Amino acid sequence: MLVLESQRDTLQNTLSLVDRPMPCWILGISALYHDSAAVLLKDGVVFAAAQEERFTRIKNDLSMPIRATAWLLEHAGISPSELEALVFYEKPLRKFERILSTSVAYFPYSWRLFSPQMRAWLGDKLWLRDKLISQFAVPKDRIFFSEHHLSHAASAFYCSPHQDATILTVDGVGEWATTALWSGSGADITPVSEIRYPHSLGLFYSAITAHLGFVVNNGEYKVMGMASFGEPRFMAEMNQLLIVKDGRFELDLRYFCHHLHPRRATTRHFETFFGVPRHPSEPFDLDSDDPQIVSRSQLFADIAASAQLALEEALMALVHHAHQTCPSTALCLAGGVALNAVANQRIATEGPFEHVWVQPAAGDAGGALGAALWGWHMVMGNPRTAEPAFQVSLGRSWSASKVADYLEDFRLPFTDVTENFSETVAADLAAGKIIAWMQDGFEWGPRALGYRSILADPRSAEMKDRINRSVKFREPFRPFAPVVLASAIDDWFEVPPAARNMTPYMVCTVNVRSEVIDKIPAVTHIDGTARVQSVSDEHNPLLSKVIEAFAALTGVPVLINTSFNVKGDPIVNSPVDAVATFLQSEMDCMYIGNLRVEQPKRQRYHSPRIDG
Repeated sequence: MLVLESQRDTLQNTLSLVDRPMPCWILGISALYHDSAAVLLKDGVVFAAAQEERFTRIKNDLSMPIRATAWLLEHAGISPSELEALVFYEKPLRKFERILSTSVAYFPYSWRLFSPQMRAWLGDKLWLRDKLISQFAVPKDRIFFSEHHLSHAASAFYCSPHQDATILTVDGVGEWATTALWSGSGADITPVSEIRYPHSLGLFYSAITAHLGFVVNNGEYKVMGMASFGEPRFMAEMNQLLIVKDGRFELDLRYFCHHLHPRRATTRHFETFFGVPRHPSEPFDLDSDDPQIVSRSQLFADIAASAQLALEEALMALVHHAHQTCPSTALCLAGGVALNAVANQRIATEGPFEHVWVQPAAGDAGGALGAALWGWHMVMGNPRTAEPAFQVSLGRSWSASKVADYLEDFRLPFTDVTENFSETVAADLAAGKIIAWMQDGFEWGPRALGYRSILADPRSAEMKDRINRSVKFREPFRPFAPVVLASAIDDWFEVPPAARNMTPYMVCTVNVRSEVIDKIPAVTHIDGTARVQSVSDEHNPLLSKVIEAFAALTGVPVLINTSFNVKGDPIVNSPVDAVATFLQSEMDCMYIGNLRVEQPKRQRYHSPRIDG
């Protein structure tokens, strides 16, 4: 299942694996569902990685990562002919088998779904090998296909600091699996068990996301944030929808129709529990003067809280079962559900594992990384070696001269602040300025981890409202994450020992220490938690020095760190993206490399008075 002998033989016949004179380049690809991405390995080490959305500027872009791949090859200075393997992150024929089998099994109720799925697959997706050959100019005998959940497992395990681990992958659906348990040892990943479609924790949570008026595969983190404002008073109903028993789960399909309908995720029976769905334009405002708005908002928050708790209970059952089945000290998590930072906190706090690891691009984008690593280790048979801590600045960077050229083209005055750089940034932050921050290569994954960030002072609760309202243009209930010096994290946050390796990647919430909550209200969520990120000289020396300088001025080694974008846009990639985002918001200044840019003073246009 994991490595077809024909695949191994084909690749090893193609490559000269002994005394190879040139580097071995492997390209991993994920695409055609959401969050498409490309990853380039050089001799088994991640050389660069990027999601396609950063180049197309289409949020969660699902298209083939043509632009991302073109940049990877240009960055490496190689042509497609020098790739020794291109590995796609799943098996399209097995996925088509599932879609066809499911449509037949549930016919005639699945008739609405059958036609659009057949058009999509027979028109494009089914002939994926030919598409990869034509679009990436890679020979047929160098194209390989991993499996969806195997790619997730490889992305988590091979990037983790653990040589032996239990691996749990949980998402919407791959070929057939929606949840899978694996055992990782050295360079080998062995399947243990799986739960199959249409029973899915990811699709359960996505159904709640849609019911609450958010976009599926994009708004799940909004549900997670909204949950903190509610009470889980719908747990009896959730336990009817999602049945957990003996370390497994299943959905009661009377309430779901993701396997039957191309647009609807839930049935009318679902609405008897939770009412009519929220329209995306319907306000969520628990402080409104309108009691009807408050009542509806509380209903939505309570549904979110109940769904979040139900997800956590199911995950805890899976985690305990995984530990009993595959005893280990370490757990590696992957799949879109592994980005639920609140659930990760509970797994780390209450779970049986001493260490929990989540790779920062745990969703489908990370499948490209896992596919490439699977090709290197399990197809080509290369052993694992001791690697440094996983780095995230894997995207495109821009030279200082190029940045200066762009700023001059935009007629934006700038100042070179190389001298006393950290102190200058810290002084701006301490003065209450909101800073756009673009440094080095952009991050791998959906979180801003200090390379394409918006930074601000966390000491005032008003700062959170100001950024949501005037900078990000997003819902006021959304929290902001703190970035803290790793050396000071325990003074400000209660980090579960098992979560220690997750803190550099902002994939786990932690409790803010009660004695400092009033000092950093802008990054403390309503439930007293924060999705913390730690930085050190090892992970991000430039940002570390800025926080040290800020702490010297204020006594607080913590900053607000949110992604450098506005609502609905991907995180910025280029100086052009940065300037466009900066100018359309009310950020005060921008740092690109060592260049500081002030927000231009806006002149409001007044129409001439017209006398009647």
